[in-house]
Amino acid sequence: IDNGFLKLSYRELFQATGGFSSTNFIGSGSFGSVYKGIIGQDETIVAVKVLNLQNPRVYKSFMAECKALRNIRHQNLVKILTSCSSLDSKGKDFKALVYEFMANGSLDDWLHLPMEEHNHSRNLSLLQRLDIAIDVASALDYLHCHCYATIVHCDLKPSNILLDSDMTAHISDFGLARLLFEPDDNSSEAQSSTIEIKGSIGYAAPSNK
Repeated sequence: IDNGFLKLSYRELFQATGGFSSTNFIGSGSFGSVYKGIIGQDETIVAVKVLNLQNPRVYKSFMAECKALRNIRHQNLVKILTSCSSLDSKGKDFKALVYEFMANGSLDDWLHLPMEEHNHSRNLSLLQRLDIAIDVASALDYLHCHCYATIVHCDLKPSNILLDSDMTAHISDFGLARLLFEPDDNSSEAQSSTIEIKGSIGYAAPSNK
C-alpha cells in the first residue's frame, strides 16, 4: 500500500489491541482473527485483521485484498486504513490489515442471534432490512460498474456485511475478490481471473463450468 496510508508497526498494533487480547477479540475466519484496537493521539477505534500465516492461501488473499481496496472509495465499503507486513516479537512473519471499526458488528450477528441473546432491541425492522439491502446493492453497483476496474467480491454473505453506529451497511473482506479488466484491455487476463472463483458454501454463485 502506497505512502498515502498510515504506517503502523507490529509493536504499535500489539499495543493498540492490548497484546491481541481475548477482551479485544471480535471474531475469526479461515484467513485470520479480528481484534478491536485504539490507535493515534485521537484514539481512533479500529479493527485489526491479523492473518493466519499457517494457511497457505493467506498470502494470495492478503495481496488480493490490498490490491482491491487501495483504489476504491465508497460509503458502503469498509474503509481500509493501512496494512502491516513485518515481523512479530519472535521474528516470525506478521501480516495484518487495519480497517475502520464497525460498531454494530455484522449482519449475520443480527440475523442469527443465539436464542438466549435474542431480544426485541436487537431485531431488525423491515425498514432497516430494506436500507441494508439498498446499501449492499449500491456498493455492488459501484464495484461492478463505476470502479477503476470491475471487481467481483466472490464471497458476499451476511458475516461480510458490517454495520456502523448508524446501521449503515458496509461490504467487507475482499480476500477472494477478483479484478476483471475490460476485454479490450486484456481479454485473456479477464478470462483467467474468473476461472477459480471461490466463496462460502451457500453463498457462492453457481459455477458455469
